[in-house]
Amino acid sequence: MPLDLKMGAVLTDPATRVVICCGAGGVGKTTTAAAMAMYAAEQGRIVAVLTIDPAKRLAQSLGMSELTNEPQPVPIDGKGTLDAMMLDMRRTFDEMVLEYSTPERAEAIMQNAFYQTVASSFSGTQEYMAMEKLGKLLEQDHWDLIVVDTPPSRNALDFLDAPQRLGSFLSGRLMKVLVGGGRGVGRMVTGAMSLAMRGVSTIIGGDMLRDVAMFVQSLDSMFGGFQDRALKTYELLKQPGTQFAVVAAAEADALREAAFFVDRLSEETMPLAGLILNRTHPNLTSIHEEAALVALESVTDDLTRGVLQIHADRAATGKRELHLLQRFTAAHPRVPIVGVPALPFEVADVTALRAVAEQITGRG
Repeated sequence: MPLDLKMGAVLTDPATRVVICCGAGGVGKTTTAAAMAMYAAEQGRIVAVLTIDPAKRLAQSLGMSELTNEPQPVPIDGKGTLDAMMLDMRRTFDEMVLEYSTPERAEAIMQNAFYQTVASSFSGTQEYMAMEKLGKLLEQDHWDLIVVDTPPSRNALDFLDAPQRLGSFLSGRLMKVLVGGGRGVGRMVTGAMSLAMRGVSTIIGGDMLRDVAMFVQSLDSMFGGFQDRALKTYELLKQPGTQFAVVAAAEADALREAAFFVDRLSEETMPLAGLILNRTHPNLTSIHEEAALVALESVTDDLTRGVLQIHADRAATGKRELHLLQRFTAAHPRVPIVGVPALPFEVADVTALRAVAEQITGRG
């Protein structure tokens, strides 16, 4: 039997300062994060929930029209408070540039064409800025719990890799050449350097390469500051006050990803609360699939046949999900699990969000 995940106890424990929801895309991370944050706030904690998902589901479920890069209060029933926000990647990057450079240098960086590309769409930037934003929220020391919804990407643990990935990019061989100074850039663009460098210039264009060089040179003096900051936040994630909740659906691909996340968190010595398995279909009656199918053969009433067929399908789904879960628990017997049954309504308001929270925390 799998261990029971006591998520309610985790969320109300004063020692828990950060809960990070990770998992594959489309498994309900955003809803799970919002439900847990609301539950903790209504139990008396001072909570902030940060979503990195650009969809507007979190705002809608919290009864708000939209979320911004700054915390906004959410009306709740209870003794605590809840603030919600959605990561604005470009704005967070701009704020970081302003903090670590002079006004003149900051303006030059933000006007740079390559910076505008990096700040909006460079691989790893979203995860890096999420790490930066989390660090800022922790620094303010206003909330006693921060719940983070990670990006809807296949590898949600890019969140952990972001500092190293961006650091590798900025400290790579090409970047070191570009930091070498304006004359170095000129030599490279005019073709006085190696054939490989001339090839790069030909492919992306001299003007673009010059923008890259100017961006990296401007960023070089401030890079150490926010690199150290991201690594510091990364180390905070390993502390006892942080808990990772791996979120999955009762599907083969999602559980395979969940197993990957669990293994990776173990390798990184990150504290794992357990697995939240969404949209399950437990068998609620003693009538098994086989019995329902047998009964179908002797029933002529359309309504009764329809009910029996639905029940048989539901029982088959529950059986398949149980088999998938058993495979997961066989490989990860020490990971606590809580199942969240599929609800017969869309989670689009506060009432529905509380229903999800009740299932996650075992209060249903």
